[in-house]
Amino acid sequence: MIATTTMPGLKHAEKIAYENNKLHKRLCRLVGEAISDFKMIEEGDKVMVCLSGGKDSYALLDILLTLRERAPIHFDIVAVNLDQKQPNFPADVLPNYLRNINVPFHIENQDTYSIVKRVIPEGKTTCSLCSRLRRGILYRVADELGATKIALGHHRDDIMETFFLNMFFGSKLKGMPPKLQSDDGKHIVIRPLAYVRETDTERYAEVKNFPIIPCDLCGSQENLQRKQIKNMLREWDKKYPGRVENIFSSLSTIVPSHLMDRSQFDFAELKVTGTDLPDGDIAFDEEPCESRDTTSQGHQTIHLHTQRNTQSAGELD
Repeated sequence: MIATTTMPGLKHAEKIAYENNKLHKRLCRLVGEAISDFKMIEEGDKVMVCLSGGKDSYALLDILLTLRERAPIHFDIVAVNLDQKQPNFPADVLPNYLRNINVPFHIENQDTYSIVKRVIPEGKTTCSLCSRLRRGILYRVADELGATKIALGHHRDDIMETFFLNMFFGSKLKGMPPKLQSDDGKHIVIRPLAYVRETDTERYAEVKNFPIIPCDLCGSQENLQRKQIKNMLREWDKKYPGRVENIFSSLSTIVPSHLMDRSQFDFAELKVTGTDLPDGDIAFDEEPCESRDTTSQGHQTIHLHTQRNTQSAGELD
C-alpha cells in the first residue's frame, strides 16, 4: 500500500529533475555555442559579469561558472553590481549571494537614480539616460578591475526586440550584437546569452531559486515601447510557430545587395560583367513559402548552431 501511494510522487519528482537537467544542459550548450561562434572569451581573459539582480544576469553568471570548470582555457570571473540607490534596494542580497557561491565581486555605489529623476520629467521613459549613465560607470569599473571583457545578460529576445525597436521607431536596420567594441575602442562587450530564449532564463531562475531584485526605477513603466514589441513577438510565437526563430536567424544571413543602403553596397557602380554573381538577381526572387514558418524550420536553424565547435568556454541598450 505504501509503495502504490509513493511511486507517483517519486516519478513526478524524477521527471522534474530530468527536465531541470535538460534545461541546464541546453543553456550550457547555447551559451557555449555563442561564445565559440563570436570568440567572446579567450585564454587569460578576466570577464566582468554585470549582475543586476535580475533573472538573466543571475543565469549568465551561473552558466559561465559551469562552463569555466569545463573549458579547455583559463579565464577569471568577477561579478559587478551597480547600486544605483533606487528606493528600497536590498543592498545585502547580492553580496550575500556572491559570498555563498565564492565568486569575487565588486559593488559600485553611484546615485544615478537621483540624476535620472531630476533630469527626466515624471512619466517619461528613463531607460535611455539610465543606460548611458550605467555604461560610463561600468566601463570605468572594468578599467579599475583590469577586466578584459564585459559580459551582459541580454538574451535572444532582447536582441530581436532591439532590432524591431530600431526599425519601427528609429528607421534603422540595427540590432544588439553578441559582441561589440565600445565607442572609445577600449572595451569589448559580450552577450553570451545571445542564443538563449527568455522563457528559459525565466524557468532557470525558478529552478535555481535566485534571489531576484526588481527594478523599481524603470520596471513600473508599463507603456514602454519595448514591452509592446515583446508582446508582439510572443503573440507571433504562439500563432505562428517557427516565425520568431526565422527572424532571429535572418539577423545573421544579411544580403546587402538586396537592401537599399548605398554605404553597404555600391549600387551606383553596378555594371554588366557577364560572370555569375552569388548575390545577383535571378529574375524573380523566390517568394517565402508559408511552410517555412514552422516549428520544424526553427528547430533546424537551432540545430545548425549545435554543429559548431564549442571548445571555447561554453551595447548596453
